[in-house]
Amino acid sequence: MEKNKYKLNDHLKFIIPSLIGIYLFMIPVPTDNGLTIPIALLADWIQVKLAGHLSLIMMLIIVITAALSVLAKLLGEKLNRTPFFKKLLNVSPFWTITRVVAAAFAIMVYYRIGPEAIHGPDTGQLLLDDLLHVLFAVFLFAGLFLPLLMNYGLLDLFGTLMTKIMRPLFKLPGRSSVDSLASWIGDGTIGVLLTSKQYEDGYYTKREAAIIGTTFSVVSITFTLVVIQQVGLGYMFVPFYLTVLAAGLVAALIMPRIPPLSTKPNTYVNEADGDIEEDVPEGYNSLTFGYKKALDQAKKESSVLKFFKEGGQNILDMWMGVAPVVMAIGLIALIVATYTPVFTWLGVPFIPLLELMQVPFAEAASETVLVGFADMFLPSIMATPIEADITRFIIAALSVTQLIYMSEVGGLLLGSKIPVSMKDLFIIFLIRTLITLPVIVLIAHILF
Repeated sequence: MEKNKYKLNDHLKFIIPSLIGIYLFMIPVPTDNGLTIPIALLADWIQVKLAGHLSLIMMLIIVITAALSVLAKLLGEKLNRTPFFKKLLNVSPFWTITRVVAAAFAIMVYYRIGPEAIHGPDTGQLLLDDLLHVLFAVFLFAGLFLPLLMNYGLLDLFGTLMTKIMRPLFKLPGRSSVDSLASWIGDGTIGVLLTSKQYEDGYYTKREAAIIGTTFSVVSITFTLVVIQQVGLGYMFVPFYLTVLAAGLVAALIMPRIPPLSTKPNTYVNEADGDIEEDVPEGYNSLTFGYKKALDQAKKESSVLKFFKEGGQNILDMWMGVAPVVMAIGLIALIVATYTPVFTWLGVPFIPLLELMQVPFAEAASETVLVGFADMFLPSIMATPIEADITRFIIAALSVTQLIYMSEVGGLLLGSKIPVSMKDLFIIFLIRTLITLPVIVLIAHILF
């Protein structure tokens, strides 16, 4: 490495922000409720501080987003002066309608107007008074501090170091390992946000972004603990989490190699961005070349104001881009799951499969197999009355490894720029179910 090319300041500019970013997003810290990450602690703290106001705040954010999106459609070209707001607000007619529907839902839920199917405790209240509180808080801090992971060279270093593992196994660039790690330790939402941002910045192709968003934005350690406690098997957390990892790894090896992910175009958001260099030149090894790239990236970052401006834009992008999608599509999915027998009917084909695999209470279990598409927590809630420990274990593990659920990650993916459609998400969800179910059942039979 050309030692004299970099000053001490350049090294510090990479090392200090990156270490802070790693600490905030990836280092587990002990709390009274088990391990979590500092970003989640900050999110919990703000939720407690604003406890009585968050439903109103989220309702206002969703209503303002809808009003401004309609205004953007009417104003058209006048928004061109501010590219950020043009991109955020001038969306397609479908998403404009989605935002208007979300605003109507949010008002109905907040003021308890209209049919209970919309504002009931298992539907609208679950979203506006619970899940959206979490999203508000996570987005606030994750959005603000994301530039620490993204802009100061950490991804460039990891990208070079991990290429030899990620490319052959998962058909992904090395830098995607950071997204996966942030999801795994932090939250699936953080992984989707990181992926979407990097895709927009031209670091991932459409295919890579779709693979990472639907395969590697795994559920956090914290949430898996909540799921296993819900089914009354908290004492089995370690074997449960290892089961989830094993099934998830099998799915991650297969999914990128089959449709719909394998058929996504391998082009960048802007075709000119397709020159991401992953080969290590002569005179370097992976570590020294990765470090050089990290320092080159860190040198470009010079302004504290730019850091906060970008963080603020991330927050607005997440709040206004994602919350309406979760409110509209998530609520419709929850209404279907709660008030219609659709998921019971959809579960019928799984009864013979579960019986073949010798899963006790196969009929009751079959109803939970596809309901996770609406919300990941629904299968665990529905599994609670089932008497067999092994069946509750299987349902809980399956709900976590299915990964795609419309009330959060699915809604997030649709609200982001990552190129996946609702149809893609349902097909991916089904395939993940068929791949991970036998793995989970096999391990469950060994454990019980």
